[in-house]
Amino acid sequence: MSIIELGEVRDEPASTPAARRPRSGGRPLRSAAVLVLALVVLSAAAPQPQRAVSVVPASRTSTAYLGGDSVFVVDPPAPEGDRFLTAYAQPSPTGGGVRRRWQAPLARLGDYLDVRVERGLVLAMTVDAPGRVFRTIAFDIGSGERRWQLPGAPQPTADDGLLLTDVRDNGSGALNRVEPHTGRVLWSVPIPSAANPSYHLREGRVDGFVLLLATGEVQVYDAATGRMLRSVDTLPGDREAYQRVQVVDDLLLVVPPGSTRLVGYALTELKPLWTAEVPLISYVVGCAGLLCAVPQTGGLQVLDPATGVVRWSDSGPDNLADVRHGQLLMAKPGRGYEVWDAATGQVRTGLGGWALMQVAGPGGPLVGTRSGDDGRRVVAELDLVARRTRIVDVLPGIAGSCQASLPMLLCQRLDGTTALWRLTR
Repeated sequence: MSIIELGEVRDEPASTPAARRPRSGGRPLRSAAVLVLALVVLSAAAPQPQRAVSVVPASRTSTAYLGGDSVFVVDPPAPEGDRFLTAYAQPSPTGGGVRRRWQAPLARLGDYLDVRVERGLVLAMTVDAPGRVFRTIAFDIGSGERRWQLPGAPQPTADDGLLLTDVRDNGSGALNRVEPHTGRVLWSVPIPSAANPSYHLREGRVDGFVLLLATGEVQVYDAATGRMLRSVDTLPGDREAYQRVQVVDDLLLVVPPGSTRLVGYALTELKPLWTAEVPLISYVVGCAGLLCAVPQTGGLQVLDPATGVVRWSDSGPDNLADVRHGQLLMAKPGRGYEVWDAATGQVRTGLGGWALMQVAGPGGPLVGTRSGDDGRRVVAELDLVARRTRIVDVLPGIAGSCQASLPMLLCQRLDGTTALWRLTR
C-alpha cells in the first residue's frame, strides 16, 4: 500500500501574529489526486463489462436464424440420414451458453428461406424445386411439435391472423386465410395468372390486399374477411397491355403500359388523383410522408402523394437503401453511405463504407460491419436520426453472413462455427 503525505496539522499559540500565511494552492490539488487515484484503483478492482459469446451447435453448411428469444438452426439438405430444425434458447444477460429447447424432424430435401416467430408459432418457409413451390411449416414454439404444413408464404395480419400467399410458377394460385394454431383454412381468394398481389400494411401487418387482373381490373380485398371491397377498370381501351400496380400507404399506384407515367388512385374510393411523368419506374416506397420513386436507370424522384408533383429528384448513380424518420440512407457506389433529408434531398452527412447486416424483425436498428485492424470486424449502429455511426463492438474472426437484433448478433466465423454475441457497448 502506498501512503500519500498530506502534511501535519498543529494548534498554533495564541500569540501568533495576526498576519496569515497565503493559502496553499497545492493542497486541493493533492486532495484531487487522492480522489483520482482511489477511482482508478476501484475501477481496476471492479469487473469490466465484457461481451458474452456462445457457440451455437451448427455445422458449416447449416443455416441459423434469430427469432424472438431463440436461435433456430436448419440442417442442410440430406439425401440420406436425418435432418432437423433445432431451437436453442439465447443466453441470459448474466451469461451462460445456448441451451437446446427442442428438435423437430424436417424433410430431407428442400431449401429453407426463413424461420420466424409469429403468433406463438415457429414458421419455417421452404421452397421446393421444380416449380418453386413455397410451403410453410408451423411448429409449437414451446415443444417443437409440428402443428400444420400448407402451401404458400406467410404474412401476419393486423387482426392477429395469418395469410398464406401461394403463387405458382405460372403466376396463378390462391391467397388463403388460416387459423394460426390449427392451420384450418378460413377462406380462399383465387389469384389469376400473373396477378401477383400487393398488400396494404398497418404497422407492418396486412389489413388489405390488391389484385391486378390481366383485363386491367384492380380489385381491393379485406384481409380479415376475404371480401372484395371495391374494384376499378384501369384499361378501358386496351385489354392486352401489360401494367404494374403497387400499394403505398393509402395510395394505389399504377404503372400504365409503356412505363412512362405513374398514376395515383385513392385506395378507399379507387378514384384517380393524379398522373406524373416519371418514366421507367422500378418501384415506389413511402418516405417521410412523400413518395420515393426509384427509376430502373437509377437515381431517385420524390413526389407529393396528394398531387403527384415532383418535389426533387436526383439522376446520379446513388441507390436508396433505407428510409427512417424523415431521413434517407443512400448508397454511393464505391463511396459508402450518406444520409439525405427526405423533404429536400439535402445531403446531411456521410457515414462511410459499411456492409449492412440482415436485421431480425421489422423496425430494428440498422447495423453494419466493416474490416478493422488485425482482421477484426467493426460493428456499428447506423443512426439516421442522429446522423452518425455508433460503434457497438469490434469482433475477431467474423466471416460475414450476420444477423442482428441488438444487443444480439449472430454470425458465422472464419473457422466455420456459428456464434452468438451479446454486445455490451
